[in-house]
Amino acid sequence: MAEIEIGRGKRGRRAYSFDDVAVVPSRRTRDPEEVSVGWQIDAYHFGLPVVAAPMDSVMSPASAVALGRLGGLGVLDLEGLWTRYDDPTPLLEQIVGLDDAAATARMQEIYAAPIRPELITARLGEIRGAGVTVAGALSPQRTQEHWRTVVEAGCDLFVIRGTTVSAEHVSSRAEPLNLKRFIYELDVPVIVGGAATYTAALHLMRTGAAGVLVGFGGGAAHTTRLALGIHVPMASAVADVAAARRDYLDESGGRYVHVIADGSVGRSGDLVKALACGADAVMLGAALARASDAPGCGWHWGSEAHHPELPRGERVAVGSVGTMEQIMFGPSSTADGTVNFIGALRRAIATTGYSDLKEFQRVEIVVSPYQPR
Repeated sequence: MAEIEIGRGKRGRRAYSFDDVAVVPSRRTRDPEEVSVGWQIDAYHFGLPVVAAPMDSVMSPASAVALGRLGGLGVLDLEGLWTRYDDPTPLLEQIVGLDDAAATARMQEIYAAPIRPELITARLGEIRGAGVTVAGALSPQRTQEHWRTVVEAGCDLFVIRGTTVSAEHVSSRAEPLNLKRFIYELDVPVIVGGAATYTAALHLMRTGAAGVLVGFGGGAAHTTRLALGIHVPMASAVADVAAARRDYLDESGGRYVHVIADGSVGRSGDLVKALACGADAVMLGAALARASDAPGCGWHWGSEAHHPELPRGERVAVGSVGTMEQIMFGPSSTADGTVNFIGALRRAIATTGYSDLKEFQRVEIVVSPYQPR
């Protein structure tokens, strides 16, 4: 890809966000009800290509169960309030009611409470008891400390999620997590990320991960671009990581690693374009935080918002547009893409003439920038 001269001493390639691209219809159309939107990772099949972001404003044990029953995958943040407090409900209500000026400092205080292994076991047990697929997330920094508790609690899918995760972390202060050895020894499929480049994703695939999360600094509650100056537009990032998946498939002799878009998927059109760029599924944060039955009650925040030293996120008001079931399946009374994600996805795949998600990854895309509402 041709590079653009930024100045005499620096060049960079042009990258595209989901707002910069659009899907092109083809010569064939199809009945939306005849479109399959299911996907499978390892031994686990899901009716929806939707993974809930492990954020306290999005997922509680109850909402993880609710999404699982709808056909998606709920991932619980195992470093969140649900594993620090017996009953986090009053604290969730307190966070929602904070003044903006005091929000970050108070959240830092609330999240300073220690993670309790017995609560990890209890929360994952609640999800398992409901009969849905169990998934929990830890950051790379906490994985070595708590992974055994997570596995013994009966976790089906283990998510290692950070703002960025590499297979070659260097530290002179502590022994870094050896992802390749860790995943090899772990008898549970691992989804790891974020990664935003071809090379970083390829290295993560070589560790044995079942899935790679794609994204860096693009979430609705992130301020990573403002705080660190780092950001990768998602359309280009997903397409690059999909290319790494293709090349690793050849390199490994047929091992397929799933690509999950994580960030900038706030509306149904973004979901469609993430899959069109090559993702197998998407991780939704703000989109699900808008559910009236989400624990954030119309507010959204992630772990970056209460980092003890350098917060790189904010608590943002996203409002409520309907129940989680309505957000997934409708019916919708608005035309802004915040409700009926799966109905929109089915119609987009049908309009372009494809029958399932794997076929849809071959759809034509054009560069067509627009200003979102």
